[in-house]
Amino acid sequence: MENVFSARCLTKSYGRSKVLSDLNITIPKGSIYGLVGRNGAGKTTLIRLICGLQLPDGGELELYGQTGKGLTRARRRVGAVVESPALYGDMSASDNLKHQFLVLGLPDHDRVPELLKLVGLENTGKKKARTFSLGMKQRLGIAMALAGDPDFLILDEPANGLDPEGIVEIRELILKLNRENGVTVLVSSHILDELARIATHYGFLEGGRLIREIDAKSLESSLRRRLHVTVTDTAKMAAALDGLGLAYTVLSDSEADVYGDTSVTDLTLTLRAAGCDLLTVSEKNETLESYYIDLLGGERHG
Repeated sequence: MENVFSARCLTKSYGRSKVLSDLNITIPKGSIYGLVGRNGAGKTTLIRLICGLQLPDGGELELYGQTGKGLTRARRRVGAVVESPALYGDMSASDNLKHQFLVLGLPDHDRVPELLKLVGLENTGKKKARTFSLGMKQRLGIAMALAGDPDFLILDEPANGLDPEGIVEIRELILKLNRENGVTVLVSSHILDELARIATHYGFLEGGRLIREIDAKSLESSLRRRLHVTVTDTAKMAAALDGLGLAYTVLSDSEADVYGDTSVTDLTLTLRAAGCDLLTVSEKNETLESYYIDLLGGERHG
């Protein structure tokens, strides 16, 4: 598969603090690549390096097959919204876009109505951007990032702070750009359940290193079956499950998640023998969030 971007042994430090350490990453063409990591893991720094906003201390970046001085030309194919959209609050959405075209050296504004329609802002008229909702500002920021007609779009926490309706709007826009316009998208997000709805590939960052890359199909096949149970005594439940070698997560004095292949009947009998009654049970798939926590070595028994 052709790659849009790759990095090898990428390093970046701020003073004595190493933010990226020998990082290797590959973003396939046509993918929606979900970049996952806690605050301080290096997500925004990586994005800044891809966009040319900062320079790496070491390693190699390759964008559309270009390295070194060729990166400047390759970056013309990249659009990005890093951290928060840079908008002019006293301008309308249309005027913001016209200004962006001028900044890019593109005096022809014919695509402005098309971009406004694409992001659902075609009816905002002369309304000033400072009066927009956060979701509208994010969509306008994405429209401005698309002004140069890029085929690689980078979004840093695009759903951050949005209400549920705004999150859905951003999700649908990303999917539309990817599926209908063929845009490769790199999305950094801490809203993992939302990311799981759109991503085709994932990269998990921790301590400035990429600890795992995986595509969505492989991830789905690796997610374990999970039984969410309510019991009379999770302490007794834990002792019984330890004896069976089953993995579990205790959520409270009465609730837990049990992983692995076990029938409800066998589980009920095992718990009853340990003096614990199974009150309710529901089957759920392991989530992207629990996979990520497990990847980091989060607290889970078994």
